Amino acid sequence: MPGHILIADDDPNIREVIGFAVEKSGFTASFAEHGLAALEQVQTGNPDLLVLDIGLPEMDGLEVCRELRKTSDLPVLFLTARDEEIDRIIGLEIGGDDYVTKPFSPRELVARIKVILKRTQINKMSLAPAFSHGDLRIDTDRHLCLVAGREVALTASEFSLLRALMSKPMKVVSRQSLVDVVYGHNIHVSDRTIDSHIRNIRSKLALAGCVESIVTVHGVGLRMGSCNTA
Repeated sequence: MPGHILIADDDPNIREVIGFAVEKSGFTASFAEHGLAALEQVQTGNPDLLVLDIGLPEMDGLEVCRELRKTSDLPVLFLTARDEEIDRIIGLEIGGDDYVTKPFSPRELVARIKVILKRTQINKMSLAPAFSHGDLRIDTDRHLCLVAGREVALTASEFSLLRALMSKPMKVVSRQSLVDVVYGHNIHVSDRTIDSHIRNIRSKLALAGCVESIVTVHGVGLRMGSCNTA
């Protein structure tokens, strides 16, 4: 799985460790020491995924992700030294695809990178090119989400989750099934991570006029709502 990984961290030792691990796995690595440099290299270097430290100087990783999501759906894997769950949830809600907490295993980090990139490729190569439900439509060939013709920017994880739900619009899908679809069977992800992505999808679709997009069936899972605009 070739690809270009941009690593944004102010610690040169961490950049070296991650760079060695991803290059050993066949990826190309490039580096940024602070947030502004990361944004510049996204524009000029065309990476396939950004490994982004939350605690960057000048512009922290959360702000970098906010700026990035205004124009790009580039997959983002957060690194965080903070142990508070709220930091992880905020990171995912503003558009991150996954996170790894420091200290981390380079092998686990590379495994998560591969899962994200594989998921992105599957979304682009899906046999079903489009799904429609109410005023909501997703085009997997072009990685587009549209509400009444208005484009809604989704991350790779959010797009994959929405596609999984829209492929079975009348059925309730369990959270574990969604975890397996988005992250694979060998990666442990908590229900809170899925819930964070779902909240983010709901918020984005609501802003586009689709208020009842995803319904929670307590104790069972999730299903699509009406997805009609007013």
